[in-house]
Amino acid sequence: MEQKKLRVAVIGAGGWGYQHARAFSGRSDTELVAIAGRTQERTAKRAAEFKVPFYLSVPELLEKEKPDFVSLCLPAQHTFETTMAIIEAGIPLLSEKPIAYKLEEARALVAKAEEKNLFYAIDFNQRYSIPCLKAKQAIDEGRLGRPVFAHWRFGHGWDTPYLDHPYLNLIEAQCHGLDLLEHLCGPIRSCMAEMTDNGGRNSFSSFTLALRFQNGAVGSFLATLDANEHNRLSQLVEIGGTDGRILIEDNVRSYSFQSTNSDMAETWQAGFFEDDLRSFGRNLDRHLDALIPALLAGQKPPVPARRGLRALELAYGAIRSFETGQRIEMKAD
Repeated sequence: MEQKKLRVAVIGAGGWGYQHARAFSGRSDTELVAIAGRTQERTAKRAAEFKVPFYLSVPELLEKEKPDFVSLCLPAQHTFETTMAIIEAGIPLLSEKPIAYKLEEARALVAKAEEKNLFYAIDFNQRYSIPCLKAKQAIDEGRLGRPVFAHWRFGHGWDTPYLDHPYLNLIEAQCHGLDLLEHLCGPIRSCMAEMTDNGGRNSFSSFTLALRFQNGAVGSFLATLDANEHNRLSQLVEIGGTDGRILIEDNVRSYSFQSTNSDMAETWQAGFFEDDLRSFGRNLDRHLDALIPALLAGQKPPVPARRGLRALELAYGAIRSFETGQRIEMKAD
């Protein structure tokens, strides 16, 4: 007997909401049934593109469509009430990052979902690029040996000249890096932060962190919104151990591993015709390849919302460090 498709509603008609609508509409195990947004013209246009009804009211969508699953892609500074309404309705959900801007809101969302034993995932999709999947496999196989150091660098721009939160880069853009470093290297034990508003964007748009991991390794983290994403190597992840070194370039571009005792490196990069393998948007598809089977099997999310809470706690640890000039100890999740 053919398995019934999971009926999915996407809330959010912006750029990343498009990626969610595209991904769910193209899967054999899901059916996109509706799109909700904040502005009629854009939401109606997006819904027409995918041939589904549109809504400007989330409660109305939930009442009329009764989706099996909700994918939430709203600006994180304005998403708490909508997310909590979906959780209280008992509908499994995937939320775009960050989980929230305020710690108390993130904690309330996670606590309510766990109280209801609800499937609540967050889309830290950088984990699902081919290079990051290969890095995770190499680390799990012990190829790096004992961890020694890790480095994250990410420099790009923003679509507005002024930022509407003093720590927008740290909370909104760089939660990916905080999550990915812990995913690959284990819990961060402490951090020391320096930040600057020299970019003139009414925000601390560039910052650096000195990190120590629970396993004894050290790390550095450099992030800016005062750069250009078209620059080569706008993003770089480097992880070194006693037995080798991993290098990830631009998240989807390439992966390499080089043994400490070798003058040759193993390298992966997408082939000439393999556009999907080097597409950042397709990280979401690979995340859903793990998420949907887990949901249907009654398992926990591969990237639970608690990881979003953890990234936000790390961000606020960095803020405390910058504001006090002190190293901040971070409790492991």
